[in-house]
Amino acid sequence: MEAIFIYIAKSAVLMLLFYCVYFFLLRRETFFNSNRWFLLSGLIISSILPLLSYTKIVWIDATQNLNTNIESALLSIPEKQNSDINWNYVILAFYGIGLLIFLLKLAIDFYSLNAIIKGKKVKQQADFKFIDTQENIAPFSYFEYIVYNSSLYTATELENIIEHEKVHSDQNHTVDVLVSRFFSIIFWFNPIVWLYKKAITQNLEFIADSEASKKLSDKKAYQYTLLKITAHENCVAITNHFYQSLIKKRIVMLNKNQSKKRNSWKYYVVIPALAAFVLLFQIEVIAKEKQQTVKVSGEGKSVEVYKISKNSTDAELKEIKDKLKSIHNIDFEVSDIKRDAKNNLTSIKVDIKNGSQQTQSIQTSTGDVIQDFGVIVITDKEGKKKVGIQTSEEGKAKGSKVAVSKRITTLNLEKDDSDASENSNIIITNNQNSKTNTNVNINSFTSTKTDSDTNTNISTVVTTDKNNTVTTKIITKKDGSTIAISNSTKGKVKLGNQLIIVDGEEMPENFDVETLNAKDIETMRIFKGTEAITRYGDKGNNGVIEIQTRK
Repeated sequence: MEAIFIYIAKSAVLMLLFYCVYFFLLRRETFFNSNRWFLLSGLIISSILPLLSYTKIVWIDATQNLNTNIESALLSIPEKQNSDINWNYVILAFYGIGLLIFLLKLAIDFYSLNAIIKGKKVKQQADFKFIDTQENIAPFSYFEYIVYNSSLYTATELENIIEHEKVHSDQNHTVDVLVSRFFSIIFWFNPIVWLYKKAITQNLEFIADSEASKKLSDKKAYQYTLLKITAHENCVAITNHFYQSLIKKRIVMLNKNQSKKRNSWKYYVVIPALAAFVLLFQIEVIAKEKQQTVKVSGEGKSVEVYKISKNSTDAELKEIKDKLKSIHNIDFEVSDIKRDAKNNLTSIKVDIKNGSQQTQSIQTSTGDVIQDFGVIVITDKEGKKKVGIQTSEEGKAKGSKVAVSKRITTLNLEKDDSDASENSNIIITNNQNSKTNTNVNINSFTSTKTDSDTNTNISTVVTTDKNNTVTTKIITKKDGSTIAISNSTKGKVKLGNQLIIVDGEEMPENFDVETLNAKDIETMRIFKGTEAITRYGDKGNNGVIEIQTRK
């Protein structure tokens, strides 16, 4: 809806620009045909230029604050504030009513025109079709048709009228009339479009008067004919009719000396104005993060993140694929790509394979763009590589929602069931009504689904290794309370010298987690290995425990 309002505003600005140039610089010049094309081009440019934009990419340093915890992202999504009145729909309804009224008026005008022409005797002469009607209406032309009532005029007056209408018909002025009428209907709420329509119609009369007077021997008699026709009030709206208001201006322009050619510079005034409009409004600056490589000091590990954002192009995705293959010998494939009108990603599926290790990320958005994420490659001091997917905090900050987002990671677990792989994440979630804590080793599969009807977010976590399968469902209710249901409690947490974070604050080294009352803990997350290092640097070498207490 916002895009429609922006388009209408830009179009109105451009229309105003062309009208002002015509009104202040060109309307007193006798460049009638040039003015015709200038005014028509103004309408066309004002409707097309707002749709065209140039994208300028600005590269910035990548941020390193990435978050891979989907449950945390769901908990931070703000509730949408519902309003009793949606003003967008009110404005749209108001516009629709006006549009319907003007379309109905146009239909009536076409019906009236058809009633006048249909069934009448037509006299063909060259490319013109003459209809001598008995109705008391002003003479008019509509494409090749020229309609008049011969009984109302003398032979000289009728000759003047016909020569005038022939110019309209021969130069297809009906097209100009219909185009201006079309724009006045679409932009009926804009007062400039009505002034613009009047300027087009008036200039067409200047053209017809100028051309007709050249073919007539008595220019003064032609002007008297103009004065006589002013007595007619019945005109067909969508036609070029001989009678027009502002007869005085037409007579003045008939007797005006031809403008000097050097005055044609006035047409070029609009060019720098259009250039300024493009520079100000039609250049879209997109900030993209550079690929980052983070070295973890003391351990010889490096972490490389290849970022994928909503405006990543196909060429950039191919570049990531080539780099992963050539540098790390990692297979990277994308599929199910969908984009919106602005070429932003709304859906993407990423499959990554590094030997026996496989990672998959699927993002499908219902009308919104995807959340930024990255392909992370960790290389240890022995040259062994591990690959995964990281999601950004930016999606949380904006409150964006993803209908389906899942990761599939297959890693080799150690044989000891009580100690998971160094890359395992452990989430401990405590329910107010639950008397026990559920310890779950998250390692393989995370699927997140949003129920739009109940505003309840459900995360299903499945851990699979040789000896054990643990399934945990984390349900976040509308009121923010969390319920964790697990079919196993295997995979206990070993306490040691991990970094302890309670409610976002770092605890001292001698802090004992067991001193906390289990009922006071709302959520506990434990990160190990590269996940902890990526989040907290060297401090996370021994693992990190994040605890969120109940407020």
